[in-house]
Amino acid sequence: MSLDHALSTLDVGPDAAGSVGLVAEHLAALAEAAGRAGAYAATVSAWGADLARRYEAGAHLLACGNGGSAAEAQHLTGELVGRFRHDRRPLPAVALCADSAAHTAIANDYGFGEVYARQVTAWGRPGDVLVAFSTSGTSPNVVAAAKAALEAGVTVWALTGPGPNTLASLADDAIAVDAPTTATVQEIHLSLVHSLCIALDHALGVQPAAVA
Repeated sequence: MSLDHALSTLDVGPDAAGSVGLVAEHLAALAEAAGRAGAYAATVSAWGADLARRYEAGAHLLACGNGGSAAEAQHLTGELVGRFRHDRRPLPAVALCADSAAHTAIANDYGFGEVYARQVTAWGRPGDVLVAFSTSGTSPNVVAAAKAALEAGVTVWALTGPGPNTLASLADDAIAVDAPTTATVQEIHLSLVHSLCIALDHALGVQPAAVA
């Protein structure tokens, strides 16, 4: 259905029609970005297989980001500690934005730029993974976390907006999403979070529960 036809079926004034146009423009940009996201499939699949091996060896996953990216970090760890599509054992994963006491204490004593780096130093061990979200790829506290992770022997995977950018350059591996707005980058990041869960569960051999 075309936008003009859709508008003709609605009783909308000029202001509402303008809003519908903006929404349609956003959704079209999302569809275009999603169409390009297939190029990331091999990387996400490799991350899932690698993460499965790390979990079998006793590793942990850490995740961080700011604002909407903090929500993405929590979404990822929630899927791992809980479950994605099918039941499996809980997997150790920590969103570094979720501990408000540590977050505010570090920000108060050391500055906001250290809120993730200090937690990475506390929790990260060789073999662990840090998934770092930043739509700009330049968020100082996320970049600092990546540097702290690398110093601790923690592997860094970055999910960013268009490259090149600082975080993607620092990371062991990165997906720099080609999208025109922060919102669309975040929407593709969420699809990549789900894709990573699919790849991880496949590598772990997770199966649907048998029907009695």
